[in-house]
Amino acid sequence: MKIFLTGATGFIGSQIVPQLIQGGHQVLGLTRSDAGAKQLVAAGAEVHRGDLEEPTTLRSGAEKADAVIHCAFDHDFSRFVENCQKDKRNIEAMGEALVGSKRPFLITSAVGMGSRGPGQLGTEDFFDEAHQHPRKVSEETGNALLARGVAVSFVRLPQVHDTRKQGLISPLIELARSKGRVAYLGEGKNRFAAAHVSDVARLYKLAIERAEPGARWNAVAEEGVAMKDIAEALGRSLELPVVSVAGDEANDYFGWMMMFAGTDMIGSSAITREKLGWKPVGTDLINDLDHLEV
Repeated sequence: MKIFLTGATGFIGSQIVPQLIQGGHQVLGLTRSDAGAKQLVAAGAEVHRGDLEEPTTLRSGAEKADAVIHCAFDHDFSRFVENCQKDKRNIEAMGEALVGSKRPFLITSAVGMGSRGPGQLGTEDFFDEAHQHPRKVSEETGNALLARGVAVSFVRLPQVHDTRKQGLISPLIELARSKGRVAYLGEGKNRFAAAHVSDVARLYKLAIERAEPGARWNAVAEEGVAMKDIAEALGRSLELPVVSVAGDEANDYFGWMMMFAGTDMIGSSAITREKLGWKPVGTDLINDLDHLEV
């Protein structure tokens, strides 16, 4: 297949590209920069110029392809709600290009969308329509396209990591450096699901090849890693003290990150593993945090 990949030069997308090419697919990668174009050409992909701020440029990429993987997202978490709405517009634009065809459209979401309640693992067979997480709009938009006959499926992400980046933990690292200490909220018992970026990239390939309309795949290697354990690993790597915070002190420390600081974002990948034969083999989160490239 010729696959249009958004986020093709990003943290996850740059690892999806070789997975797809090695699987015999052609990749049409989205980029807005000359540097990104050079990166894609060097990786063996074709270049499609476009920008998340211009949904029509994404639609034109989808029009050229046999399948679409939407991996791009604006990761300025200080504008998270706004960026989720941007994702909605981009999904709608690409979806319009696929209406009336059987071309698969793989959309990225988050593992929390499959949780039935606080402390419960997100699972692939459930979507919480009442979830308060702003990223919910990505799945809602995909569901609307699914109802119009588009072959939509979803990959739900946990904290995707290696020694350079770690999802929401990366801004926590920057906070710790600026504050001179690593903090966790309360007892630090809330947990983040996690997976190594190489395993996640492999899952995208398996999912687009499966092309099962309505399917949700959880890219979860570790169901939940406690925030206290994460903070202690960061303390070791950054050589900073680790403290518990609460109340006003927590609000002052975390700022916009407070919406995530005490949240359980845990998930299971049992269905994904069974149906796709996906077996995570990458390094675990704490090991990568213990070997940060700082």
